[in-house]
Amino acid sequence: MFDMKGETVSYDTANNALVIVDQTELPNKYVQLSLKTREEIYDAIKLLKLRGAPGIGVSAAIALSVLANNSGARTKEDFIKEFNSNCEYLISSRPTAVNLSWAVNEMKNTLFLCKGEALDIIKKALQDKALSIHSDDILRCKSIGNYGARLLRDCKAVLTHCNAGRLACVKYGTALAPVYVLKEQGKEIKVYADETRPLLQGARLTAFELSQAGIDVTVICDNMASYVMKNGLVDAVSVGADSIALNGDTANKIGTSGVAALAKYYGIPFYVCAPLSTFNKSALTGDDIAIEMRDEREVSEMWYAERMTPEAVGALNPAFDITDASLITCFVTEKGVFKPEDIKNLF
Repeated sequence: MFDMKGETVSYDTANNALVIVDQTELPNKYVQLSLKTREEIYDAIKLLKLRGAPGIGVSAAIALSVLANNSGARTKEDFIKEFNSNCEYLISSRPTAVNLSWAVNEMKNTLFLCKGEALDIIKKALQDKALSIHSDDILRCKSIGNYGARLLRDCKAVLTHCNAGRLACVKYGTALAPVYVLKEQGKEIKVYADETRPLLQGARLTAFELSQAGIDVTVICDNMASYVMKNGLVDAVSVGADSIALNGDTANKIGTSGVAALAKYYGIPFYVCAPLSTFNKSALTGDDIAIEMRDEREVSEMWYAERMTPEAVGALNPAFDITDASLITCFVTEKGVFKPEDIKNLF
């Protein structure tokens, strides 16, 4: 049995390193990576060794502190120039996940507030901020879990898409936080996990972490969601988010919008669980959210001993889709539960 009692993302201050669970190795191997250079951190995010909107944000904050501590800049001007370069470089790794840019901006603000200080004081401030963002993620997710548990208390089973559990954050997760909180309270709830093609985050990651936690989980193919809803096997849907526009339109892993449409048709509540840092104040609607397009080989070749599609045939591979606000029952945040129309009052 793998050790899932620790944290998915952590800051090894003694060795000045970002420590993550390599999610490309799961579920068959549990591997931790210690990252120190901006190239390996960028690759970890881009190649999904590190993933999940909140987890990416926490990791970016830690990464910027690690890189600042490793800086060889001799003047404050050079240090700030290097810091800003690292910020832009990391943001380019996953453009849709708003938590990434949120965390980077938090670190930028920290630098701005102490830019008049000596370099060692600036570096210490950045480290303190990164550690604060890390611990804050745990508290936010636990709070999301508490609010979400009230919504799911009478549910026997819930459907989730992609992975928005502890592997996507530091500990509790977002969409799965209510499930973990309910378990802590002695309430068992079954989870149906969409496999989530093409990267199989549901089959590999959600199923892994829930089974490790002793939670009843069953994997279904993505095209089985209608079956489980029609036959009354689930009472609710709980998903995470990568970016939420101010009107409630939500970007999440590809396939989420289809699940939401089915839930609406069958009269099943559809909950989006996310911290306030996932709300994108620069996006008025879903049309303002950039959708990352990924390598088509993830569809045609990944997970197969041989190529699965004809050589001459291409594959479309958007990483996310936009779920219209009208399909969302409510948002579960660390500050409470809100209807889509209430979002404008949060900021």
